[in-house]
Amino acid sequence: MFEQIKHNMETIDGVAIYPILSLLIFFIFFVVLGFWVFSYKKEKIAELSQIPLKNK
Repeated sequence: MFEQIKHNMETIDGVAIYPILSLLIFFIFFVVLGFWVFSYKKEKIAELSQIPLKNK
């Protein structure tokens, strides 16, 4: 089955760009996510961590 898929993918012009694009999208996503996590304010994290412990 993989041979059929491989053969079909090889006949498409410019198909080699898709793995590169997907790698770039995921890399950019994780870099932005990491930047967001490390730049998040400590006070806001402490406030959000107390939400499950608060009485309603």
